[in-house]
Amino acid sequence: MTSPSPASPLIDARHITLSLGQGEARVDVLRGVSLRVEAGERLALLGPSGSGKSSLLAVLAGLERAGGGTLTVAGQDFMGLSEDALAAARRGRIGVVLQAFHLLPTMTALENVATPLELAGERHAAPQAKAALEAVGLGHRLGHYPAQLSGGEQQRVAIARALAPRPALVFADEPTGNLDHANGEAVADLLLAQVSDAGATLIMVTHDEALARRCGRIVRLEDGRIASDSAA
Repeated sequence: MTSPSPASPLIDARHITLSLGQGEARVDVLRGVSLRVEAGERLALLGPSGSGKSSLLAVLAGLERAGGGTLTVAGQDFMGLSEDALAAARRGRIGVVLQAFHLLPTMTALENVATPLELAGERHAAPQAKAALEAVGLGHRLGHYPAQLSGGEQQRVAIARALAPRPALVFADEPTGNLDHANGEAVADLLLAQVSDAGATLIMVTHDEALARRCGRIVRLEDGRIASDSAA
């Protein structure tokens, strides 16, 4: 991923559309969304269920192909890249944390974090994964499998996996959604601290108004459109 020029935003999305289904079953999920995000910003996407916020996050992260519009991420035209090129652009540069932890059940915490590093060609994947897990307070759980970890611990592993390559851009989709209040607060604290330490840009989908206010900017979506965009 190339670096954007000083005058260019890290993300420049213009008139993004996304529809699902065909004919009478077609649903317009995103209806001409335009959004610019500068490097180092922490941005929360808020809105009711079905407003399009998770779909927008997926498009911006290169996980979902928009139906129309333009999208430039760190100077690269994401709309013009093939699936393989998108995967290469994300690898090591974009971290994703999801509500469902998506840990591999047959791998230990250390293996879950190290494997993506190995696939990216990192020569010191195991030590780097160990350091990432220690940074999220799981240095004592390296050899445990997901089924042996609590929900909060599994999300910590997912955060370590996303941030171990020290990506410039982190996407989080309801990262506390599957956790109780106490664990959710702890995971939110950890995610925000880790992103800050890495100097990364964060775009986070959440239903939690209090968590959104901890970001510098709140973008509210309604019916597939941006309803408001303001400082937190």
